[in-house]
Amino acid sequence: EQETVWGLGNRKNAFFLRALEEHGVQVYDSTITLIHRLKECGWRVGIISASRNTTTVLNAAGIRDLFAVQIDGLVAADLDLPGKPDPAVFLTAAQRLETPPARAVVIEDAIAGVQAGRGGGFGLVIGVDRGGNAEALAAAGAHAVVKDLAEVRLVRAGSPCA
Repeated sequence: EQETVWGLGNRKNAFFLRALEEHGVQVYDSTITLIHRLKECGWRVGIISASRNTTTVLNAAGIRDLFAVQIDGLVAADLDLPGKPDPAVFLTAAQRLETPPARAVVIEDAIAGVQAGRGGGFGLVIGVDRGGNAEALAAAGAHAVVKDLAEVRLVRAGSPCA
């Protein structure tokens, strides 16, 4: 309640949680479709977020069970992981998914996240241009940039996902 940065942050968070409760979460249907398709193809999927409210947001959206691994602001703080563009959060997720980074995919809509994916040696980094920053995502190191995840096609030799 104090007029401090910490107090203002706490109030902002309370407003956010109230809005989340009252209005829910809007999801990108194409993203949810891609996640279901990845899981059908046998891929394990993780979520990375700097937010300390990730679990609350995922529960509000009804999608928490889609992710085998969650590295969020709470986990990062517990493990003392630096934020993006440092790749630590992605590397921790890959480790928990038991997948070498070179065989993993990072999908990011933020420049710092793309930089983290490339810096971590991930096999594929897809930038999602949701705000007119396709060139910046490519310059940050995205292997490919899409406007919507409906553009992503799964190709896997010798599987029904090919």
